[in-house]
Amino acid sequence: MGALFLTGRPGVGKTTLLMRALEGTKLRAGGFYTQEVREGGGRVGFRIRSLSGEEGTLARKGLRSPCRVGRYGVNVEDLERVGVAALEKAIAEAELIVVDEVATMELCSERFKEAVRKALDSGKPVL
Repeated sequence: MGALFLTGRPGVGKTTLLMRALEGTKLRAGGFYTQEVREGGGRVGFRIRSLSGEEGTLARKGLRSPCRVGRYGVNVEDLERVGVAALEKAIAEAELIVVDEVATMELCSERFKEAVRKALDSGKPVL
């Protein structure tokens, strides 16, 4: 199988398209997606959610972290607890692996990079 990569500037609807595609598939999907966290009309961070319901904070303004992207501190612990775990489970159990985001924040984790490599090498379709 292969991989389909969606690219585009922030806010153009990549995650929305991904979620709509998942609604239309009969394949058993596993993996994760990300969402903006907004407060008072402005973006303050990002949430990470597995397709099975686990969630955590991917990054947030004011979060103390050795890994920073712009104004955001990256929560590598939640990225690995939710995102990496979801990818590992999808590689083992799903028919379709969903990786909503591979960008600077996610690349703060070596475990995440390795999980993405394994997903791409799994022989399963990756979206």
